[in-house]
Amino acid sequence: MKTLAALIGTMAPATAFAAADAAVGNDGIFVWVFLGFFALIVVGQLVPAVMLIIGMVKGITSKSEVKTEAR
Repeated sequence: MKTLAALIGTMAPATAFAAADAAVGNDGIFVWVFLGFFALIVVGQLVPAVMLIIGMVKGITSKSEVKTEAR
């Protein structure tokens, strides 16, 4: 248990120092391709969702016609 605590105690500060230079802003082309692909997936999921919501609102707000049968 003491070795685990010592290991965690030495690893936690090391990760904080490693993340200090992470916000430099040198994003490569692959980062932008990944973000663009992610945005494409989100937009592709939003279009059918909006269409479904519009259809549900139209179905709820439309007047229902009562069908009468001729005898």
